Amino acid sequence: MTIGSEAPAVSDAVAAGDSVAAFERARAAALRAKRLQAGLGGLCFLAALAASIEVGEVSLATLVDGLPGFGNYLNDIAPRLRGDHLAADLAEWYWDLGRWLGLLWDTVLIAFAGTLLGIAGALLLCFPASGNLQDNRWIYFAARRLAEVARAVPELVYALIFVFAFGLGPLAGALAIAVHSAGALAKLFSEVNENVAPGPIEGVRAAGGGWLQGIRYGVIPQVLPDYLSYGLLRFEINVRSASVIGFVGAGGIGQELMFVIREFIYTDVSAIVVLILITVSIIDISCERLRHRLIGREAPA
Repeated sequence: MTIGSEAPAVSDAVAAGDSVAAFERARAAALRAKRLQAGLGGLCFLAALAASIEVGEVSLATLVDGLPGFGNYLNDIAPRLRGDHLAADLAEWYWDLGRWLGLLWDTVLIAFAGTLLGIAGALLLCFPASGNLQDNRWIYFAARRLAEVARAVPELVYALIFVFAFGLGPLAGALAIAVHSAGALAKLFSEVNENVAPGPIEGVRAAGGGWLQGIRYGVIPQVLPDYLSYGLLRFEINVRSASVIGFVGAGGIGQELMFVIREFIYTDVSAIVVLILITVSIIDISCERLRHRLIGREAPA
């Protein structure tokens, strides 16, 4: 091999070495930047944690001191059940079972009515609030903000407003759940809409269909299983919410629970809480199975 033929090989090796060195320098700089970013994020997290502990007055000593009182309260509300008189003790514990079951049924119906109204409101908002379906930025912005306002306010606050407007009773509870559900579901539905395949929508519009036809035939067939899944999930949540908003006079079992708590009728508190837990568990399990069936039925073969 001649000296002239060795020179290009040496220069290629030098260039390759420079490329490797440049890559390593860039990699090291990227790692330093990533570590710095992670360190700053960790410091921000610790600062937020410390601030939340300070503002929330979180104290381990206070928690430990309060545990005996918590245990005493649980002991007060626990029923007296004896093995040799179990039937009589259960009958005494659930002395007003028929009325409580009626109030529980009212609670479920309040949640069901609120969920249906909330789904209807979400359907009105979710399509204008989808960036891929709404070209008018002002309509898009207004729909998004309206959904945010609807879900930003807790159901209890809405219940207080509607109780003041319409009086005590289930109507206030159903409306409170409906408004909050509309805002929450509108966000979920719009995010589902923004992930649809554009082909069917373009096909409908190419065939001369308008905006509504594009929604009806191009979007809804793609998103309906997700809508049903989210709707059932929201119903589960609303059953629990309906039990709570009764505290402010919005009907259902929550109103009775607040009464017995205020009157210190301890065994009635535990009886109603157990009924609520059983009812919510049954509804959660039923909705979960129904949701899985719907998703499985819509899954491609």
